[in-house]
Amino acid sequence: MFPIGDEVHRRITPYVNWALIVISTLVFLWQTSFGERHFVYTLYNYGLIPARIEAGRGYHTLVTNIFLHGGWMHLIGNMLFLYIFGDNVEDAYGHLGYLAFYIFSGVAASLFWMLTALGDRYPAVGASGAISGVLGAYFVLFPEARIRTLIRFGFFWQVVRVSAYVWIGMWFLYQLLLAMLPINTGVAYWAHIGGFIFGLVIAKAFKPKERLNAREYYYY
Repeated sequence: MFPIGDEVHRRITPYVNWALIVISTLVFLWQTSFGERHFVYTLYNYGLIPARIEAGRGYHTLVTNIFLHGGWMHLIGNMLFLYIFGDNVEDAYGHLGYLAFYIFSGVAASLFWMLTALGDRYPAVGASGAISGVLGAYFVLFPEARIRTLIRFGFFWQVVRVSAYVWIGMWFLYQLLLAMLPINTGVAYWAHIGGFIFGLVIAKAFKPKERLNAREYYYY
């Protein structure tokens, strides 16, 4: 299932969410505009390397890795998810609250992944851990929302509307299944799981009820 949009009305302009998308894109252009050597330099100097953190160095990479990506498809996929789900979470928590939530979700995801990769000397990069936190919050705040989803039936593609509760629930189970496979896929699925759990717990603990009481909040 490939998401292409949701049907949640927002009440504010999501300046922070847009800024995060622009910043992540500009950072990736910086990564890729000066040759392969520079690209590798950015990964190893600003990506998250568990062994370095364990040695008491590179704590800044718990944040900087969130804004790096390993390729165009990695970037585009993450930014699409952020564009679809992030604006409404920003609407719920406000600009500064959403920015803090996004950063802390990314850090929590990074730390959770580190527990599964102790001693690893290869860098992990990507916004997906922070975005998984956004999905966790969306799951709690907008369970009745409809996600417009592109599904393939044989040779044909069709757009269907799936509740956020079902769509995100299926997404999480898929991440959990892949994380438990006894093979190295090159994807930090445990970061997705850690970010999602963090976002879910924070949204449960700090649900902004005053912004979510009106039923019209959920639908266009």
